[in-house]
Amino acid sequence: MKLTSLITLLLLYLTLTLPLAAQEATVESNADSAAETDSLDSDIEALKKEVLSLNRDLFILEEDLLFPSNTQFSVFLSLDSGVFFTLDSVQLKIDDKNIANHLYTERELAALKRGGVQRLYIGNLDSGEHEIVAIFTGIGPKGRDYRRGESIVIDKTTEPQFVEFIIADDTAKEQPVFNARIWE
Repeated sequence: MKLTSLITLLLLYLTLTLPLAAQEATVESNADSAAETDSLDSDIEALKKEVLSLNRDLFILEEDLLFPSNTQFSVFLSLDSGVFFTLDSVQLKIDDKNIANHLYTERELAALKRGGVQRLYIGNLDSGEHEIVAIFTGIGPKGRDYRRGESIVIDKTTEPQFVEFIIADDTAKEQPVFNARIWE
């Protein structure tokens, strides 16, 4: 009888202590798992930062390869006031070749009226003389359809070159004015 009591007590002891040991092991395992998760999260964040940095470097390299500084040419558009002309679209030509078209949304027009400058075109252009033409369509004075072109002749050198088309208001004539200038 003593032996059976002793075995029963031993079995009872084991059944009570084994789950506690398993719980302690689980707690330790959960702590290890949480540490591994934190380590993994920090590794992922570091990788994300590295990918973003690499992506930025690749973008800069792509720009340099696609648009070398000796042939780089850009055209910009700005809007000054815009009381006498509401821009709908612009068509850009270089040497009678259509290179860009753009239709404007309300948000884009609002940004231009707040002083924004839009890049219409970036590309390569050989050295020499070129004619740049921008054709603007929209609503002019008294709500009438309005279509107007502005051109500029440039002498492209081996340096990057930037041209800006400016739409402004002539309050004396109550008409829009279209100008072009080369950035110095």
